[in-house]
Amino acid sequence: MEIFISNQVSQYKSEFEYKSWCRNSNNDISVTEECKKDLYIENNFNKQHEDLLQSGYSANDIQVLEGLEAVRKRPGMYIGSTGLSGLHHLVFEIVDNAIDEALAGFCKSIEVTIEIDNSISVKDDGRGIPVGKHEKTGLSALEVVFKILHAGGKFGGNGYKVSGGLHGVGASVVNALSSFMEVKVSDGESIYFLRFERGEKCDDLKVIGKTTKTGTEILFKPDVEIFEETVFDYDVLLKRLREQAFLNAGLKILIVDKRIGEEKSEILQYNGGIEEFILYLNRNKTLIYDDVIHLKKVSEELECEIAMQHIDSYNENVMSFANNIRTIDGGTHETGFKNALTRSLNDYSRKYKFLKDNDRNFSGEDCREGLVCVISVKVKDAQFEGQTKTKLGNSDVRLFVDSLVSENFFSYLEEHPSVAKIIIGKSLSAARAREAARKARELTKRKSVFESNSLPGKLADCSERDKKYTEIYIVEGDSAGGSAKQGRDRRFQAILPLWGKMLNVEKTRADKVYGNDKLSLIITALGAGIGKDFDIEKLRYGKVIIMADADVDGSHIRTLIMTFFFRFMTQLIENGHVYIAQPPLYKISKGRQVEYAYNDNELKEVLSKIKNGDVQRYKGLGEMNPDQLWDTTMNPETRIMLQVKMEDAVLADEIFSILMGDKVEPRREFIEEYAKYAVNIDV
Repeated sequence: MEIFISNQVSQYKSEFEYKSWCRNSNNDISVTEECKKDLYIENNFNKQHEDLLQSGYSANDIQVLEGLEAVRKRPGMYIGSTGLSGLHHLVFEIVDNAIDEALAGFCKSIEVTIEIDNSISVKDDGRGIPVGKHEKTGLSALEVVFKILHAGGKFGGNGYKVSGGLHGVGASVVNALSSFMEVKVSDGESIYFLRFERGEKCDDLKVIGKTTKTGTEILFKPDVEIFEETVFDYDVLLKRLREQAFLNAGLKILIVDKRIGEEKSEILQYNGGIEEFILYLNRNKTLIYDDVIHLKKVSEELECEIAMQHIDSYNENVMSFANNIRTIDGGTHETGFKNALTRSLNDYSRKYKFLKDNDRNFSGEDCREGLVCVISVKVKDAQFEGQTKTKLGNSDVRLFVDSLVSENFFSYLEEHPSVAKIIIGKSLSAARAREAARKARELTKRKSVFESNSLPGKLADCSERDKKYTEIYIVEGDSAGGSAKQGRDRRFQAILPLWGKMLNVEKTRADKVYGNDKLSLIITALGAGIGKDFDIEKLRYGKVIIMADADVDGSHIRTLIMTFFFRFMTQLIENGHVYIAQPPLYKISKGRQVEYAYNDNELKEVLSKIKNGDVQRYKGLGEMNPDQLWDTTMNPETRIMLQVKMEDAVLADEIFSILMGDKVEPRREFIEEYAKYAVNIDV
């Protein structure tokens, strides 16, 4: 008997616990008693529902949040989260305003500083925020910008022709979510100063000095009452600022970290713009031709610039920007580019007989295999989807970009026949591999239909079918897999043992992946498909947990599986389904007292409590008996797991290429640089 219960019933922690209680009830519990339990739950829910109705809901319950109070009440609506991504978003909002000054042609340099106390300073040499009286509000324009949502100089008029900040909430949101903010504005004559604390003005705008310079300097510190973490990551800021320097050729951006023990700085300035961006992205890749193909077109309302180059890879990396804002979900500029690129390559191939009359046209995927591309458009009236600006919606941009590529890329191919031959050769190879992958995919589907049991024979499945409560352990080795099968909770934990060396998919096309005996087990067990056929809704388990030994071989296996997930099941990571189990390194025992340590520091702590305890160093999961494996690594009450997140797909692409690619030198440099952060690795 399965009953879905409301989470308002406090007697059971979750729906799954109650369902498990029903399944595992002793035989002496009668149906009548279960019905009583069912009736109790229903009555309890109805009573709480009636109490809510009787409590009333009137006009007085409607709250009006004034000023910036709404931002502090619901910060996630404005910056996405109160975690690290939201924290760094504050910096980007302020920097984007300075970038808009650069787009307008008034800002030549920007300086971003992480101060000693972990506050942030952003300084630019633009025109400076206006300080005069704002007619409608009676306040200074400076105060309006930082105090009132949807106020700014980017809604029309002569302030900005093109800008990324279109909603007028950036500066005021940062102010609302900071414990303090100080603003200094130089207008060529005077220096003005205004201070806020948690969004509220401390004093009136005042003059604190004279100057011949212009610009704005903003100092703020994120509010500890709002954010879960308030320590900035220099590398996160550096990556975004470097990106902006590439997109704005010639703009000088200085980043400085003044924190004690973390002192460093870097000047970012690239006169080559996005052409240099492509060279930077491909610095650790193997090029198949030397040119960076550069296309540009400018009109009164629009500007588009594209730089691209093919590398010896089976993956594509197309990055698009609109008004310097990264559009991670693409939009009309990406659509226009992809359509025109595919059409141009097919037209050229037909004209010069690379494709015969009976040959099929290249698909878009064929043309973009190994392509690294940056698309940057400047739009006077950019239409983004939502405040996060992840997708561009202007229909005229698609036609503009399409015409740019159609007119210029075909001409480039004709003027550079040797490069054209290389690109078309790669597209032909991709087309053959795509057809082979299609046949392999169909073969896999036919097998699953005709075989009586389509799940892998080595898979020990769980009894629960609701993926909200299920998890699968992908375990290294048959020995560890055997212990995991015996130690697991079979109600919601499935075990899939793997053995032998896995395929490195970084160097392999999809058709080889389908036929690989190790990876096909994972594909079948997860049940969601692979590549473009991957459907997250069909995933059979809520958590996919990689469990391998805490040594060099285990690290290699984890990296191989992670590379596979990243290249062929990206949504698995994007949706937070992938975890890495953390088995202990040490067992410390003295008499009947037993404790575990997961690193050397924990070992020291345990030994300080257990004097003269016996220490066992685990060299592999197979050394643990089922009870130990359950207690330390699989029990939800006591285990430690790392959730794999993908904040930055470009960075992830670069790291996987370095670690699993063909080039040895970048991998050696990466290991040398990050070896100091590595722990628990046997050598």
